Amino acid sequence: MNRLAMIMLSLAVLAGCTSAPAPEEKPQPPELATGRSAFQRLYVSAHGWAADAMPYQLESQVIGDHRGEGGKAVLWRAAFASHAQRSARPYVWSGIDSPDAPSRGVSPGPQDNFVPGNAFDTNFLKVDSDKAYQVAQKHGGDRITGTPITYRLDWAPGENKLVWHVIYGPSRNDAKLVVDVDATTGEFLRKEK
Repeated sequence: MNRLAMIMLSLAVLAGCTSAPAPEEKPQPPELATGRSAFQRLYVSAHGWAADAMPYQLESQVIGDHRGEGGKAVLWRAAFASHAQRSARPYVWSGIDSPDAPSRGVSPGPQDNFVPGNAFDTNFLKVDSDKAYQVAQKHGGDRITGTPITYRLDWAPGENKLVWHVIYGPSRNDAKLVVDVDATTGEFLRKEK
């Protein structure tokens, strides 16, 4: 029996050592995420860095053909502040394999100076970017075609509100339209040209 076991083990080892080429990996399709979905992933990672990490900004980025329609993006960036560490740190979630983007998943950035006073409580985030997009479409966005759409979430201290800025254009400064939506209630706040 002992000899039979040795022969079987040798055959199993030899079978695992074939010189057949490894199967070719298929590229993964891009993963699109709403702001809240990407934010949850970023928030968990930020709390690995600092237990008291508080977000103060979330924004999407347009990559290639993925131009932000429907409130979804393949790349989201968030920034968090830690009072205990007296520093801030950005995090990026990527759902695409592209030379223009970080590797898939969550990647931390370097620590930076502490930014007090502009962090927001996550309990205010009740409306996701896809709903903000729908509101923006009803307030002029439906008339703008062929332009990238980005989303920015931040605290408006003067209004005491968390606000989605739906930006129709490559940046806020070059936007054809910016529609602000209350991230807690989903109500239209204002639009800017």
